[in-house]
Amino acid sequence: MIQIKLKDGSAKSYEKGITILEVAKNISEGLARVALAGEVNGELKDLRTQLNEDCQLNLLTFDDQGGKHTYWHTASHIMAQAVRKLFPGVKLAIGPAIDTGFYYDFDLDKNFTPEDMAAIEKEMQKIIKEDIVIERFSLPRDKALELMKDEPYKVELIKELPEDAEISFYKQGDFTDLCAGPHLMSTGKVKAVKLMQLAGAYWRGDEKNKMLQRIYGTAFPKASQLEEYLKMLEEAEKRDHRRLGKELDLFSFDEEVGPGLVLWHPKGARIRMHIEDFWRKQHLRNGYDLVNTPHIGRGQLWETSGHLGFYKEGMYSAMDVDGQDFYAKPMNCPFHIAIYKSKLHSYRDLPYRWAELGTVYRYEKSGALHGLLRVRGFTQDDAHLFCAPEQMPDEIRRVLRFCLSMLNDFGFKDYKIYVSTKPKDKYVGDDSMWAAATKALKEAVIAEGLDCDVDEGGGAFYGPKIDIKIKDALNREWQCSTIQFDFNEPERFDMTYVASDGSKKRPYMIHRALLGSIERFFGILIEHYAGAFPVWLAPVQAKIIPILEKHHDFAQKVADKLKEHDVDVEIDNRNEKIGFKIREAQLEKIPYMLVIGDKEFESESVAVRSRKDGDLGTMTVDSFVEKIVEEIRTRS
Repeated sequence: MIQIKLKDGSAKSYEKGITILEVAKNISEGLARVALAGEVNGELKDLRTQLNEDCQLNLLTFDDQGGKHTYWHTASHIMAQAVRKLFPGVKLAIGPAIDTGFYYDFDLDKNFTPEDMAAIEKEMQKIIKEDIVIERFSLPRDKALELMKDEPYKVELIKELPEDAEISFYKQGDFTDLCAGPHLMSTGKVKAVKLMQLAGAYWRGDEKNKMLQRIYGTAFPKASQLEEYLKMLEEAEKRDHRRLGKELDLFSFDEEVGPGLVLWHPKGARIRMHIEDFWRKQHLRNGYDLVNTPHIGRGQLWETSGHLGFYKEGMYSAMDVDGQDFYAKPMNCPFHIAIYKSKLHSYRDLPYRWAELGTVYRYEKSGALHGLLRVRGFTQDDAHLFCAPEQMPDEIRRVLRFCLSMLNDFGFKDYKIYVSTKPKDKYVGDDSMWAAATKALKEAVIAEGLDCDVDEGGGAFYGPKIDIKIKDALNREWQCSTIQFDFNEPERFDMTYVASDGSKKRPYMIHRALLGSIERFFGILIEHYAGAFPVWLAPVQAKIIPILEKHHDFAQKVADKLKEHDVDVEIDNRNEKIGFKIREAQLEKIPYMLVIGDKEFESESVAVRSRKDGDLGTMTVDSFVEKIVEEIRTRS
């Protein structure tokens, strides 16, 4: 008999060899109907997997990421089977599940057309309707190569596996594919499918290789879920920060300047100023000191930090300066360490909390660049904490509170917390250090009364971390905040402080970013608010609209009064109809429009129109100033 511990903490005894699906059926027939996969000791497995030893088992449905992965991976194979049937000469590359569905890469002499996409989708529905049983089997390397001899991309993948490896395949009817899985039990489990788009993709992401055709798709257990998802995509298109950035004149990119390098226009820079000013004030209130550091550093600095050993592919090439290599900084931490090492420290001085809006440069492949969300130069809202070991738990909790407070101020109240553990390769420190640090991070989250999930293998090379993913207005998750433990750099840089007994000890180091990067966070804000920023962030907080030229002088007096209170204001003095001016201000998503006609001119008041609530009636200038200043102060 084996003991299987379930997610709710209960344990059940079963005969060896029982499958995950049989366990689900034993618990309830209802669960078995919706179960898509299992997580065995943290590893994603088929429902057909046999269990032969004691283990932790989580049964996964479509509500779980692992369940979605299995569902979408199966849908990718259904698509490949459909393409193979309709286009017999096609060569198959790879077809994984991704965050929003799946894709498959094909090598075909002709280009797929929209009509082809419709035919593939129709063929997929036939395969689903047939409810074909999906079978898993393994072959030794030589037989696997023989089976896939007509599939050059599969042969290449097989040849990279160890010679003694048992290589797994999945078969559904007359279609067989090389695959590690997991997959559903049959094609009929997939219900509503939609092919989304066509794209080009180099084999293995290398531009030296052949360009393949990639078909993206998605699938859901219910047609209503698919319909809801497509509506969300339609709304996301309207909110796309790249489109709104251009429409609202916030930022741009220029190929002559360089891909992935952001040009901030006046209105975008004004919003950035509001973000950064608030960021600085909050850090000073929360016990941080602000620092500033250079944009480049000597090669030896990056050798010592380990970045040239662990992160070189993400760095820009070296610059030769007086015969020595200098690098544009990909991170700020070595500079903060240099500040620490500029003098001796006592345990009485700790902790230090040093924050910087530091611009860093990281090389991203051109295909990975995506508006403000993936760039090559960005300003990280960075901070590093140096503390004694016994101070670390309290510092982690303090950072967590600060982080969630900041996100709330920007309108993000829904979030999920993940603790990321040791990566499978490329990491420093011994396993016991990782275990102790990971435990401390989990305990800090729990001590704050918060829940967290574990991201196995998601830690940085220098230590485990806490990641906070926020949800926007469309319920999409965004990774912004991170709190990372580091036992690498204090050792590499020989950082010390004098302990109470006079001995020298190593400080603990915590990396932390609350917003992630200003550029990416700004892109997320644009999409969250659909460009209609709250008053405190808006680049123009009020627009004054005089009806006639004789009202211009009074309009200027109103503007001066608002500027005295640091309100960002513009005057529209153009010789245009009032309705046209209001419509334009509305399209510019300006929070308040102040109309001045004869009545307002005579009574020294303004007719207030809200972007959100429409006509608010006439107010004295002082009353409106008081209203908008309070909204800015409270960030309402």
